Amino acid sequence: MWDAIILNPMMNALLFLYSLLGQNFAISIIVLTVLIRLITYPLTYQQQKGMKAMQTLQQSKDWQEMQKKYAKDREKLAQEQMKLYKTAGVNPIGGCLPTLVQFPILIGLYQAVLRELAQTPLQLLDFSRHVYSFFPQADALIPINNRFLWMNLAQPERLFLPFLPQFGIPILAILVVISTYISQRMMTPPSTGDQAAAMTGMMNIYMPLLLGYFSLTFASGLSIYYFTSNLLGIAQFAAMGKVDWRRVIGLAPTPAKARK
Repeated sequence: MWDAIILNPMMNALLFLYSLLGQNFAISIIVLTVLIRLITYPLTYQQQKGMKAMQTLQQSKDWQEMQKKYAKDREKLAQEQMKLYKTAGVNPIGGCLPTLVQFPILIGLYQAVLRELAQTPLQLLDFSRHVYSFFPQADALIPINNRFLWMNLAQPERLFLPFLPQFGIPILAILVVISTYISQRMMTPPSTGDQAAAMTGMMNIYMPLLLGYFSLTFASGLSIYYFTSNLLGIAQFAAMGKVDWRRVIGLAPTPAKARK
């Protein structure tokens, strides 16, 4: 069922774009990522709208006063927070459903990119089993041309400069870390408690480092997907309204620090 509903359509869509775009697999990944973002835009819009509303609420005067008033009574604080959510029309878990719906799509795209960058005969055989029988000239397109700029898309990306031939610079991994950090900071509401602030800060560091590690060790075709997806997410969120760039890059104090 997974192959029929998610993986096979993804792989054949990538192969179709590859045939249209001059057999450039990197551009095919970028275009498919954009198309998926457009298709899932209603879901991401609702998710980002909820996050934006949450950020606005947690920066409001009522929220700040409530944090001070019930700082020593966690149970009462939780009750008052739920009342304020209801009054403001904000659903604190409203962003979970869109994420759950999009998660299979992201996993499917991840697997499609990885399988289409097949190198060994066994991997190529597995790839061919996922291609629709009515796909025109599919045999002529396999194996995929995995070269793009200085990269082999089937291998981790490194840029070797003439004056540093022994050290490869992981350009894509660096871009993935930076774009993931910015995306996390933009879409994470400011924390209002010391413990919550610590957990948020850890997530804002661990997630970029985790994807950076994947970019260092996995096929660079996946890094192109990560980076493109991050840029589109940042652009979508920024288009919804004014972004506090000082908070995003860590120059503005968090509410917990401001209270101190």
